[in-house]
Amino acid sequence: MTAFFATACSGTTPAQKETGAPTRPNIIFLLMDDLNFATVQRMPELRSSVIEEGASLQNTFVSYPLCCPSRATILTGLYAHNHDVRGNAPPDGGFQKFRSEGYEESTIAVRLQQSGYTTALFGEYLNYYLDEDPTHVPPGWDEWHARGDIAYYEYELNENGEIVSYGNDTEDYFTDVLSRKATDFVRRATSHSQPFFLYLAPAAPHEPAIPAQRHKGAFADEEAPRPPSFNEEDVSDKPSWIQEIDSLSDEQIAEIDDRYRNWLASMLAVDEMVASLIQELKGAGELDNTFIFFTSDNGYHQGEHLIDYGKNSPYEESARVPLFIRGPGVPAGSEVERLTLNTDFAPTFADLADIEFPADGRSLAPLLRGEDPAWRSAVLLEGFSGGNPPTYEAVRTETYKYVEYDNGETELYDLKADPYELENLPKITNPSLTVDLKMQLNALTSCAGNGCQKAEDAP
Repeated sequence: MTAFFATACSGTTPAQKETGAPTRPNIIFLLMDDLNFATVQRMPELRSSVIEEGASLQNTFVSYPLCCPSRATILTGLYAHNHDVRGNAPPDGGFQKFRSEGYEESTIAVRLQQSGYTTALFGEYLNYYLDEDPTHVPPGWDEWHARGDIAYYEYELNENGEIVSYGNDTEDYFTDVLSRKATDFVRRATSHSQPFFLYLAPAAPHEPAIPAQRHKGAFADEEAPRPPSFNEEDVSDKPSWIQEIDSLSDEQIAEIDDRYRNWLASMLAVDEMVASLIQELKGAGELDNTFIFFTSDNGYHQGEHLIDYGKNSPYEESARVPLFIRGPGVPAGSEVERLTLNTDFAPTFADLADIEFPADGRSLAPLLRGEDPAWRSAVLLEGFSGGNPPTYEAVRTETYKYVEYDNGETELYDLKADPYELENLPKITNPSLTVDLKMQLNALTSCAGNGCQKAEDAP
């Protein structure tokens, strides 16, 4: 593990400027819910303060594109088949499953706190949190203002062990409440010498995607993107669960457009949150000593492949997410094309903090420095919910995606020639390719720890 960011490229707090002692960087992790690539293009503060000032990681994936399993992966650095949170609701998923498996005691927050970081979580934690033990505060967090459900008004937060209710007034808008709390935390945290880790998770743009009152109607004339996969005409090559879906009706398309407008408008308050955090960091002289991560727990369908809404599929719209990172030593306006995954967040945070943290993923720090390290050739995508889509396992390389469903159906796409996944190639197209992808998939589905890194690097 390198201490690059913790020494040579990090700044200093006011207290340490006087002594000249090196300091470890602050880390802010901004996690959206159901955010896709199209939406972030309409966030001017994010673009100017984070994207243009840092790195855009172009090929970032969520191993299991569903809220609770994805967030469990972020906190542990483990693939879903290893942390075993296989859904949003108990008994197989949700907060209860994560807690019963003992993972609350071994999250990246616990490790950072042990190493001297001040830690805080504001916003969404895990699904069905508060249902079982409303005043429970997990270990590893110095400040805790969290809930587990989706609401923009009329909700409850566990605020450091005390349940606080919010109403339907303008000042109760969830994103704005989080913004005020998070900015206040940064103000207090930067007045001390120890670094901080802030996990900030608003609900936006998750349904019902209610914009703040001041932003309603801001995108009244917008239309959702219409890529070639939108309302796909010929799905005869697709698996049966797609073939059973009817073509989108005019009413469904209108609903997709309405949802997209609300998504865009709901993210404007998030954009203002980013601006508030940036301003506070600048005022404290800590912006150059702070890493800011901006991403989502999963993507979302907007009519691609006939799926009018939802996630949890192996398709790019669901499994691929935006990821932007600015911080000390990260070249402004840089782009990273390597395959990255949500298993990488925890080990990256650990690397930046110069501590050890066992995980299935790997640190992104070398990529952020602009280096060209030996890197993975594939990532595992997995989904356990059953129904539509059926349970699946998939390997996604820089060029291909190969999917196996538990009903025996398969998909194979050449993503260089067919980035919208329109033509499911038959196995006979290149039998040796299918064999190689299947072998790598088999290795990934049973991997753990360093074994996952080896499986990702094969053959």
